[in-house]
Amino acid sequence: MTDLSMVKGRQQQMWASGDYGAVATPLHVVAESLCEAADLRAGWRVLDVATGSGNAAIAAARRHCHMTGIDYVPSLLERGRERAAAERMEIRFMEADAEDLPFRDGEFDAAISTFGVMFAPQQERAAAEMLRVCRSGGRLALASWTREGFVGGMFATTARFNPPPEGVPSPLVWGSEEGLARLFPGKQIRCERRYYVLHYLSADEWFEFFRKHFGPMVKTFAALDAGGQREYEAAMLDLARGANRSGDDTLVVSAEYLEAIVTV
Repeated sequence: MTDLSMVKGRQQQMWASGDYGAVATPLHVVAESLCEAADLRAGWRVLDVATGSGNAAIAAARRHCHMTGIDYVPSLLERGRERAAAERMEIRFMEADAEDLPFRDGEFDAAISTFGVMFAPQQERAAAEMLRVCRSGGRLALASWTREGFVGGMFATTARFNPPPEGVPSPLVWGSEEGLARLFPGKQIRCERRYYVLHYLSADEWFEFFRKHFGPMVKTFAALDAGGQREYEAAMLDLARGANRSGDDTLVVSAEYLEAIVTV
């Protein structure tokens, strides 16, 4: 039986490796789109679950929501505080676990997450916690990578070289209509498949950036010998070049994600 506390500890180390804040910075456009889809109202109390470096928390604060962002990686929370201070925003950033939220029932009007809560190993528990802390009639807003999209391909390629622990469901469950229906049974869910577009000078530049900064790739390279590293690099570059739609030497890749609004 898989020790989920050990899995969570390894996840914390993974996301603390590299510099996920640098990877997430361009993703702010997803957070802005998600907040618009959720129709967040000024004055609402909103929780950003697995906030990372604060993209969704900052986007909601721009809409004059009273924001709290939680994550279990202290370095990412500190990056969020720096960003909020630069924009003169009052956002409460707290170290906490998405599977055990330290808040009262119904404390928030809405809860949001961009590419965050999907990585909780106990998915049903994380979903139940988001529902619990959100008032009746409120809403959850989620952005999650799809299995069919480019990032789903990245995870599948990585899993070939560095298999995930047995018994832990894929985070891409959150990126499917069927998966969300299982996680939020009986709830009204509005889904829209959208795209985030990656722009890099070349496939090689993208690869080097992610190899240095993206925790799952950092840890995978550390786990491989030299031959395995070369094979992993070749597989990732094949994936990126195959998805490239630039028509020139630059890299332009559309990465599909699922935008979902759940009525509580």
